Amino acid sequence: MLYILLSVICSVTVSVLLKLAKRYEINILQAITTNYIVAAAFSFLLYQPDLAQVGAQSPWWAFISLALLLPSVFLILGASVKQAGIVKTDIAQRLSLFISIVAAWLLFKETFNNYKIIGLILGFVAIFFVLRKPQQQTSERNQSLAPLFVFLGFGIIDILFKQVALSKEVPYTTSLTLIFILSFIVAVIISAVQVIAKKEQVRVKNILCGIILGFFNFGNILFYMKAHKLLHDNPSTVFAAMNLGVIIIGSLTGIIIFKERLNRYNYVGIILAIIAVICITLSQIYAAK
Repeated sequence: MLYILLSVICSVTVSVLLKLAKRYEINILQAITTNYIVAAAFSFLLYQPDLAQVGAQSPWWAFISLALLLPSVFLILGASVKQAGIVKTDIAQRLSLFISIVAAWLLFKETFNNYKIIGLILGFVAIFFVLRKPQQQTSERNQSLAPLFVFLGFGIIDILFKQVALSKEVPYTTSLTLIFILSFIVAVIISAVQVIAKKEQVRVKNILCGIILGFFNFGNILFYMKAHKLLHDNPSTVFAAMNLGVIIIGSLTGIIIFKERLNRYNYVGIILAIIAVICITLSQIYAAK
């Protein structure tokens, strides 16, 4: 369970860093760009991938799609943390798994049991309550759209990563490294446009923040994969502990440390999200029997 705890801490830390970015006037785009080259460097050091294995038969459409989506959704994640807070953003990110579950049903003809159906229903209801604002808070209503885009963006990314994982031509760790490199290239292009068009300066503090961000972002992936390898006979345990851990620790961090204000609808959404993840986990356990 230590690897799961470390993965949860890394995931929540990424949200905390994005939350603090505005306070210290960090350019999120420059930090995200640096983050990907750091993640790629860690991938080379730990996995020693052979990029020569990537050929014409490799799923390039998925590689390129992920390279375009990852920096974009990371920017949306940063905006969501600043506008809607850590609590709502982390829950939206974790509930995005329901998009990949629906895709498994529609695209891969996966069978659904009652637990999975109940979990899906509760998950989408939870999104409604997490994003719900009282009627009097009309001036902030547009801000609630950011977690929704996080939900959609990470759901699509998860589907693409599943497609990459299904590829037999290239080892997953090699694909992951390539995706980090391509994402870095895309982020560099976007950053260059921002520097030229808006005359943004490349600052050392943005690079340093990106290095820290890349360390924790890669740590999240590394410890999550190690947990799955160690508990290979109990993938549902890793799945449940990771998602519940991020929802609970992320919520506590947002409420206690950053004093994020939630209404009664949001608290109902948090409870429904936890129940939904438990139901999905039960569906995996019973499906394996």
